[in-house]
Parts: sequence; structure tokens; C-alpha cells
Amino acid sequence: MKDLSSIVESQRAKFRQNFKQAAFDIQSLADSIKPDGVLEDIFTEFPAASEGKKWQREFLDILENKVSKDIYLKFQEVLAERKGYSCTGCATCCNLACSEFSPLELQKRADSGDNFARQFLSIFVPYKDKQEARKVYPEYIKLLEENKEDEVYFYHCPKLTEDKRCSDYENRPQICRDFPDNPLCILPSSCGFCGWREKAEDTTLLLHAMIEVVEYYKEKISVNL
Repeated sequence: MKDLSSIVESQRAKFRQNFKQAAFDIQSLADSIKPDGVLEDIFTEFPAASEGKKWQREFLDILENKVSKDIYLKFQEVLAERKGYSCTGCATCCNLACSEFSPLELQKRADSGDNFARQFLSIFVPYKDKQEARKVYPEYIKLLEENKEDEVYFYHCPKLTEDKRCSDYENRPQICRDFPDNPLCILPSSCGFCGWREKAEDTTLLLHAMIEVVEYYKEKISVNL
């Protein structure tokens, strides 16, 4: 079985490959509708009403209404596949929730109307220190220490019983019901959604790469319109 560092490094390598492929595919799409006689690239500042300007507008329309829509629909397919998996009750997600925000920052966000922060604070309380959190999932804490420069705060749910069951299961908030909602998240081998993560990883990495490339093209072309 791979350790967590190997899994993360594998994801990074796959993403780099997918990004290169996505960039090639998007550029090929732009070239496929390029008007005859236009020699410049898609990012050129063309004169108003020129064939180049029409090309840019047509390509932006394709990115927005065809490519982006296809990406969204594919994501929905990935999320739908999650229904084939279920929680095994390992309780790792209940015992170790992470956030880039401190309890005070989360409270400020909740007070400002952030629904996720509000739900998070309705469930989780902070650990006294990182060492308490380390006992739950030491490999994950080590991974964060080795790969993340920003501070990470660790929380746990006090409603968890000694036999790893939720004492308020019927009233659990949506963020608990939806976890995990990202097939690229790091999950312990005991998690019942590991199979979904492994199955959906390649597709999700490609979709993320496509999103980055599409947004880059949209932003850079829009500057010249």
C-alpha cells in the first residue's frame, strides 16, 4: 500500500501531465476554428470587427457554453458515482477535521454569513494542540507538516460516542452528509469512500487541469476584447 506522500506526489505528477494535455487540446480547438488569413495567435489584440476579433469571440463562446458545460456535466457524473460507496464508521473525519482558519477566524466568517463556517462551528471544536490531533491520524499530520507552509488548525466532533457513532446522527449538518465531496481529498484506508477516490482520481485531475486552462484562455482573451 502506498504511503500518503507517494499518493500526493503521484497526484501532482498526473496533474502536470493532464495540464499539458489540456493545454494542447484547448489550443488545438482554437486552431480548428481559426479563420483563413489570420496569422496571429488567439491572444493577439485584433482590430475591431476584424476576423481575428470574431475568432476570439467565437472561441470564448465555445469555452463558456460548450467546454465549461461539458466539464460541469462530467463532474456531476463523478459525484454521482459516490452513491455507490458508503461510510464504514471509522470516524476519522469526525475525529480529525482540518481548516486553514482558526476558531476565531471561523467565527468571524460565520458571523458574516458564511454558511460553511457556521455549519463547521456547529459540529467541531478545536484540539488543545497538534499532538492530540496527531494521535488520530499521524501520517496525515506528518504529510501536512512536510507539504503545507500555511498554518492548519485541527478540530474534532464532541458528539462522537466511544464506539465511534454519532450521538446526533439524524440532525447532522449537510457538510457531514456530503463528506467526502472531493475525490482528490486524502482519506485513510479505513474510509469506505477510498474506492471512489481511487476510481475518480484520474478523471478529476483531468477536469481540474481543464478548468485551469480554460480560465486562463478566457481571462487572457477577454483583456483584448
